[in-house]
Amino acid sequence: MTATALLAGCAVGPDYQRTDSTLPEQYGQTEAAPAAPAEAPVNPEWWTLFGDASLNALVDQALAANQDLQAAIARLEAADAYAREVNADYYPAIGLEAASSRLGTSSVTYNGKKMGGAIYNNRRAALSLSYEIDLWGRIRRQNEAAAADALASRFARDSVRLTLIGQVASEYLALRSHDAEIAVSQETVTSRENTQRIVEARLDAGSASALELAQAENSLAAAQSQLTQLKRLRALSESQIGLLTGQPGLQVPVNLTPLPLPPVPPPGLPSTLLEARPDVRQAEEKLVAANARIGVAKAAYFPAISLTGTYGSESMALANLFTGPAGIWSAALGLTMPIFDAGRTGARVDQASAGQKEMLANYRKTMQTAFKEVNDALVSLRELADEETANIAQLESARRALKLSQARYEAGYVGFLEVLDAQRTTNIAQLTYLNSRKNRLNAAVDLFRALGGGWREDA
Repeated sequence: MTATALLAGCAVGPDYQRTDSTLPEQYGQTEAAPAAPAEAPVNPEWWTLFGDASLNALVDQALAANQDLQAAIARLEAADAYAREVNADYYPAIGLEAASSRLGTSSVTYNGKKMGGAIYNNRRAALSLSYEIDLWGRIRRQNEAAAADALASRFARDSVRLTLIGQVASEYLALRSHDAEIAVSQETVTSRENTQRIVEARLDAGSASALELAQAENSLAAAQSQLTQLKRLRALSESQIGLLTGQPGLQVPVNLTPLPLPPVPPPGLPSTLLEARPDVRQAEEKLVAANARIGVAKAAYFPAISLTGTYGSESMALANLFTGPAGIWSAALGLTMPIFDAGRTGARVDQASAGQKEMLANYRKTMQTAFKEVNDALVSLRELADEETANIAQLESARRALKLSQARYEAGYVGFLEVLDAQRTTNIAQLTYLNSRKNRLNAAVDLFRALGGGWREDA
């Protein structure tokens, strides 16, 4: 045990040390906020916070059948298998050799004339052993790199999984928004059809002009065009959900219940939550692997020591193969060491060092990008909430104005143009309100995704 520990401590190359974070402790806030717990309160099923059973079912289906996720799982299985392969270098390789041969010699050669031609049988069975003594830690560093690569593949799969769930949630919430917008547009079409009939009746009675009828027809056509466009957008979202969930031709039922409110994050989220992001952890494991490969490259400067051996039996007759006199064995200690390679080993060490620098820069960039994404999502959530409040007030005012303008027109106090303007204003206000709610929901999904999963409701 002591010798093993001594040899393990001789691994050349730098040991990995996590770099210090240069990120602020918390995300930007407009006002002071109490600090959240230091541990990452990640909710593994964050999409359930939207409280939509259909969304939950679609996410489950996507996790089971999405082909991008299946490909990521296959890459993970390959990386795990490679790590097991590299780990086998810690142990000796033992093989079985068995052979049977029959040899005839010439009687007309110099030796053959003296010995006479003969036919020989030879039977052989032996165990062989080969083992590299990891004196300088080359195998250890290779295992560090392979294990880190396997973890990186695991986090790559988790990144695909997180992105997939985010895409399903975004598309489904967009589809729900389209359902609400279609309902509003259908009401607008119905309202403008009624208005056109009223104008036609007033025209027949001589209290309206042909211009007013043309204006009503134009307004109705614009609403019908808007409705068609929204139906197209819903169909595209439905098709995308079918692709994400592995269900081509999927039909999502219309849901006209009110759109859910986005979950509100706790104040003072610490930047340490970023450590839960799979892409951040993937970047760090790639850095660990690159750091270990420096040691693998440096180990080539030192001698490689190997043990080989054979133990078995060899005999002319199969009946005597396993008798005492037929026993054979061999043992060898080999050493190889570079003397001159024209700088090849040094170049490989420089390549590994440069690769480590690249992975370090990628890791830092990933951390910085993650911080920006979380900060942007928090800002969007906060500002979009204020925007939605203003849109609600605008919608209520537009509805009152429409009601008053319709009453004034029917009483003959104003022209039809005022009614059309009020209808357009109300329609725009309704769709603007729904769009702001959709943007808030998307911002919430972006925040969950940026945090690597989200937060618990009790955080």
